[in-house]
Amino acid sequence: MGQSEIVTGIVLTSMPIGDYDKRITILTKERGKITAFARGAKRPNSQLLAATAPFCFGEFEVYEGRSAYTLSKAVIRDYFRELATDIEATYLGFYFLEFAEYYCQENNDEKEMLKLLYQSLRALESPAYDKRLVRAVFELKALAINGEGPSVFQCIHCRKREQLTFFSTPRGGLFCRECKSRVSGREISEACAYTLQYVVSSTIGKLYSFTLSAEVLEEFCDLVKEYTAYYIHHSFKSLEILESLG
Repeated sequence: MGQSEIVTGIVLTSMPIGDYDKRITILTKERGKITAFARGAKRPNSQLLAATAPFCFGEFEVYEGRSAYTLSKAVIRDYFRELATDIEATYLGFYFLEFAEYYCQENNDEKEMLKLLYQSLRALESPAYDKRLVRAVFELKALAINGEGPSVFQCIHCRKREQLTFFSTPRGGLFCRECKSRVSGREISEACAYTLQYVVSSTIGKLYSFTLSAEVLEEFCDLVKEYTAYYIHHSFKSLEILESLG
């Protein structure tokens, strides 16, 4: 067994292995997404029992093996327990974890995705934010971080930066009024266009520092949902359950 390393991250998945062990996936600041085995974590007296559940955020001491890590210790800073008090927040939280587990890679720089995941879970816990907005911001920013976000600062065709009021999902971004006849898409408000620009360009720490009117919120969320479905070809179980609940 190699030398131990302490990584900062959040548990994305947790699966029982045998009678007493667990296999967990952690999104870390240092190593991207990693898989780790927690020996004896299912035993009632194990110090790793609570630390190996989804949503646990903190420091994890791991040993690197040939194909996975072994978890030896953990110091958890946040369990995100408030999510459990709201069924919508719970399933959205699991959706965010699923999204990160699907999207992130091992030994890849995933610092921004980890920050986004943490801030988005904190926003879900807060009654100050509309959960529809939190979901749309998370999806759009995640796509932008990974280089699949829409082009929103100039017309895709003529490069004009004004009057960007037409959005084409298949073409991946905004068009000006003069060029919109060239593509299929939808008219959007200036407020929605500005919201797209803000989310794509904002730092993670400032993402959840705005609110929208009911009309613009519906427009923005619907657009991001369409865009995400077009570019992410994957079914997320938590999202399917949430949508089945209405």
